[in-house]
Amino acid sequence: MANISQAVAKLCMDANYFLGQDMIDALQGAYDQEISLTGKEIIQQIIDNAGIAKSEEVPMCQDTGFAVVFVELGQDVHIEGGSLEDAINEGVRRGYTDGYLRKSIVGHPLERVNTGDNTPAVVHLKLVPGDKLKIIVAPKGGGSENMSAIKMLKPAEGVEGVKQFVLDTVMAAGPNPCPPIVVGVGIGGTFEKAALLSKESLLRAVGTPNPRPEIAELEKELFDSINNLGVGPQGLGGRITALAVHVNIYPAHIASLPVAVNINCHASRHKEVIL
Repeated sequence: MANISQAVAKLCMDANYFLGQDMIDALQGAYDQEISLTGKEIIQQIIDNAGIAKSEEVPMCQDTGFAVVFVELGQDVHIEGGSLEDAINEGVRRGYTDGYLRKSIVGHPLERVNTGDNTPAVVHLKLVPGDKLKIIVAPKGGGSENMSAIKMLKPAEGVEGVKQFVLDTVMAAGPNPCPPIVVGVGIGGTFEKAALLSKESLLRAVGTPNPRPEIAELEKELFDSINNLGVGPQGLGGRITALAVHVNIYPAHIASLPVAVNINCHASRHKEVIL
């Protein structure tokens, strides 16, 4: 259990200090494509900020996020010495305390008293074949999370209804999620499954298309439409509102068409380890 806690603690710090190369590449590409001089300056500042965070090992954003942890547990793995969830929370506590990361979690959503160590984490556990334990820590800031949305569409609304809901959500978000953003979309399943699909899609390397050609085409169409909204970097106008749109799908009930949009800010953070 100590190994798990140690690994989670490191992931919490690394995710907040080191922006992924996929995001850096996407930002550099966005800089080249941005037509607004103000937008270009903002994107360059974001790139410079990521460089400072990496070199000095300090958080890239003051909001170091809710610790969202995705676990793939091999069915041949046997964990001894306590609860897996307890070990993860201990790792979060250590990572956020030792790494001087902001503690943003309140223990009761209505009473609003801070827990003091950024626990508990939100843990999503999936049982998979094999004898490995894969852990992904994806800190999620409040600003971008607050701009996320879900809607139970009528099946007759179809793909056009899906596209309109995504665009409406991004437009309503405006500057609040600190664009340029990564837009995760979940289509299908149930109310909670669609939301999880949208968040899982954000774990993909930025700009990696869905393997299904028709969904990859939908991602491209949404990406182009979002970048024609005029929101721009930090909501100050320009060409680049989104760095990528990722769509995940799942089978749906004949009477349902759930759609969820989960927005990630430019500090799109996730790190993983396999034990």
